[in-house]
Amino acid sequence: MPSPTSPTAFPGKRQRRRVSLNTETLVQTTPLQPDSALPLLVQPTQAELSLTDWISHHPTTITQWLHHHGGVLFRGFQVAGVEGFGEFIQAIAHPPMPYTYRSTPRTQVQGSVYTSTEYPANRAIPLHNEMAYACQWPLRIAFYCVQPAAEGGATPIADSRRILERIDPAVRSRFQQQGVLYVRNYGGGLDLPWQEVFQTEDRSEVEAYCQQAQIEFTWHDGDQLQTRQVCQAIAHHPHTREAVWFNQAHLFNINTLDPAVRANLLASVAADRVPRNTYYGNGADIPPDVLEMVHQAFTAEAILFSWQAGDVLLLDNMLATHGRQPFSGPRRVLAGMGDPWESHDLGKTVTDISCCK
Repeated sequence: MPSPTSPTAFPGKRQRRRVSLNTETLVQTTPLQPDSALPLLVQPTQAELSLTDWISHHPTTITQWLHHHGGVLFRGFQVAGVEGFGEFIQAIAHPPMPYTYRSTPRTQVQGSVYTSTEYPANRAIPLHNEMAYACQWPLRIAFYCVQPAAEGGATPIADSRRILERIDPAVRSRFQQQGVLYVRNYGGGLDLPWQEVFQTEDRSEVEAYCQQAQIEFTWHDGDQLQTRQVCQAIAHHPHTREAVWFNQAHLFNINTLDPAVRANLLASVAADRVPRNTYYGNGADIPPDVLEMVHQAFTAEAILFSWQAGDVLLLDNMLATHGRQPFSGPRRVLAGMGDPWESHDLGKTVTDISCCK
């Protein structure tokens, strides 16, 4: 006699098909581009497979993919909109991170989901690792394409390990020894106000954050603030132990601005009051030719792909960089991050560095 739960127990009734989310045949993997391991393209082999359900049952596989490839592009899965992407972030980030100590404008959409950087559509965003200008950063960052742009708008990515290999050993050595000094000035209408960067209106909360993060700070007249911090230039991944180029010296440095923009900026404020700038960790200027070398290393490793609606790109934030190309037409790409990691040995005092005075 058949069991009450067996398929033959109720011969006149259609049985619900049970699907094991542990079955590897539910997805197929291929390189997105034949000459690059980054990113790995993962697609479902059956319709309406929930991305969050699948990754929740395969955390070890996701980690292995990220450590080897640096990034994974999920295409063709059911994401279920903003709410579903938020659930995805909850599943892959332990825990999700709020976007505090900001360097770019973003809007919180829902929970741990934010807009991608809100820069003008006609401007490119250079390749970078998220929050590499700080001594705490997310190990994972994800992007969800709700609507691709009509033209342009790709999110270029690059392998941080390969970028490091392209930089001259002597340059690498100096950055490794000294780190990168970030000097930021908030207020005056030229960049983000400190209230947005630190997500508070309370000066005492800003000071507490800075003290905890080993960031030196100085208040100036007109409700303006300057911060100074030395952070890593080269870091080792906490799990793979691989060395990576991990800083935003090129992104913050005034010499990477368009010459006309730089001239106008320096005509309006003193050199030590520009919104952001970078130096070697000892306060010395970073030569333009070194910045150009770094720029060329990023450019040589850049990988481009076209967004499709519903795509989710998951990156190991230390092993892979990301950016944005200019675009036209509506574009909506959301972001979320998490799995925070903190450098315990690179928060250095800058009290004796003359450029910060």
